[in-house]
Amino acid sequence: MRLVHSVALGALALGVGLTLAGQPDAPVQAAAAVPAVKQDPYPQKVLWGDTHLHTANSFDAFTAGLRLGPEDALRFARGEEVTTAGGKAKLHRPLDFLTIADHSDAIGVTADLYNTPEDQIADPTLKRWRAMMHQGGDAAYGAFREMVTAASKGTLPPDFADPKRMRETARRVWDGQLDAVERYNEPGKFTALIGFEYSLQPKGNTLHRNVIFRDGADKARKVLPFPSDGKKGPEPLWDYMDAYARATGGQTLAIPHNSNLSNGMAFLMSDWDGGQLTAEMNRRRAAHEPLAEVTQYKGDSESHPALSRNDEFADFGDAGWENGNAPLTTLKQPGMFGGEYLREVLKRGLLLEAETGINPYMLGLIGSSDSHTALASTEEDNFHGKFSNEAPGADRGNAVVNPGIKEGRIGWQYQSGGLAAVWATANTREAIFDAMQRREVYATTGPRMTVRVFAGWDFSPRDLKGDWVRTGYARGVPMGGAMKPGKGAPSLLISALKDPIGANLDRVQVIKGWVDAQGEPHEQIYDVAWSAPGRRKIVGGKLAPVGDTVNLATATYRNSIGAAALSTVWRDPDFHADQRAFYYVRVLEIPTPRWVAYDMVRFGTKPPKGARLKDQERAYTSPIWYRPQS
Repeated sequence: MRLVHSVALGALALGVGLTLAGQPDAPVQAAAAVPAVKQDPYPQKVLWGDTHLHTANSFDAFTAGLRLGPEDALRFARGEEVTTAGGKAKLHRPLDFLTIADHSDAIGVTADLYNTPEDQIADPTLKRWRAMMHQGGDAAYGAFREMVTAASKGTLPPDFADPKRMRETARRVWDGQLDAVERYNEPGKFTALIGFEYSLQPKGNTLHRNVIFRDGADKARKVLPFPSDGKKGPEPLWDYMDAYARATGGQTLAIPHNSNLSNGMAFLMSDWDGGQLTAEMNRRRAAHEPLAEVTQYKGDSESHPALSRNDEFADFGDAGWENGNAPLTTLKQPGMFGGEYLREVLKRGLLLEAETGINPYMLGLIGSSDSHTALASTEEDNFHGKFSNEAPGADRGNAVVNPGIKEGRIGWQYQSGGLAAVWATANTREAIFDAMQRREVYATTGPRMTVRVFAGWDFSPRDLKGDWVRTGYARGVPMGGAMKPGKGAPSLLISALKDPIGANLDRVQVIKGWVDAQGEPHEQIYDVAWSAPGRRKIVGGKLAPVGDTVNLATATYRNSIGAAALSTVWRDPDFHADQRAFYYVRVLEIPTPRWVAYDMVRFGTKPPKGARLKDQERAYTSPIWYRPQS
């Protein structure tokens, strides 16, 4: 089996551009009346969703065999059963919201070729590609590789790359997606957000962004998804976002993802040409990109052992994804990690703020899937694969992700996560978008732990009694916020609850980053609450392990260890009022089986060589920042 891996598609995006200046490409339908939804005074319940899902409208997803469209994706996310090539699929629990983020590059083009009758195709190359896609499997993968190679060399058949036809296809596909999203958007119950993926990938280095709209189809229909064709950095996308705002009065934000596959290019300390970053450059980035996707199918971008040598949990999801960029055209060098892993990036933001007065990397942390199956499935025992040609089966753990490459990746190295957790005042587009904009969000690697953190100057243990959430908002700032200087040292009000149908919790940690008087960045990890505190002690700077109840023979675990809830008020013992700093919370579950272990039991197979069969799933909150008095 071969797994199709997403590669640069920019050269296939010819002619798919932006329509603005108030002149829509298609008639704009009036927005349907939306019933009023009660807004809470402050967020009462966390909402779970996925901001990064692909359907058959994405070039690579379709070529890998996917035939499910936006409506199927929305039905699945809402908890309905859908039929896939591998059988029936259904989530254990529905999501609260979903963004379909199909690649803007070549959107719908391969599906058009596939569906065109053979006798209407004159070009022999296009006819052969169509036949290969209809064969499926390795033949379809071969067509995919040939298309991308031809695009990179500028030798695509003229009929395939005709700008007028591609624009017409983009218009039709976008309108169809908007119609589906509007049908399934149900304010107060389920939110269907409008979006697309800007798949910028210079020289194979991932600089992708998911673009999220606050608005409905009445405004989003005035534009087309913006392609990455030939672009160098994200500035053209920001221009597009600004033009959309001017023309429609609407709002968008962009979420960088898979910075772990950027070979250090995702979060630079310079501009794209190596020049110095200015306050205006930093301000512009901060205005358009308040979040970063920290975990998803293609690995985890929180931390790395090469950067965080004292962090025993810094290697989550790194296996197979730390050796190079996405297509492995360039292998990783040690100096690249700093521009990829978000803990280090947050420290870079403090340094840039000290230099320019603006922090461009004041990033909230969010998780999502990047599924190319139209199925937002992040459940370990219900994992449907990255692509549709890796549906549950006996050999998918051993499948080759990058065929023909010595350093290639293996199927078991895919993660089955993550999820976006949003503290919104209502389940509506506007409330969810606004929560993302203020960074009151967090990421998990798949489970649904409920995590809250507030920072203030006078919290004490007694504040965890009664309406402690109201207290947190009244006397502090929530995750994603910035503290004003105060007296003493910051104190964090922290609560973590286990996933109601998942594993118990091992521990809660506070991750602090700061810049000292000499301008050097530092980090420190504090274990602040853990299960069985009478038995487990910190010795030599490390907390005793929680234990392990995983039975690989049955792919099960027991909640006989760990805790259902952990809470604390923690005060920074190493605070210096003149040092810029950030704090975020990491919550770890007890060990549980990975999807590979569930496959072993389900299909009676042996473990893939070197495979990780269990993990400690986790949550990462958005940081809270401290700025000294200027």
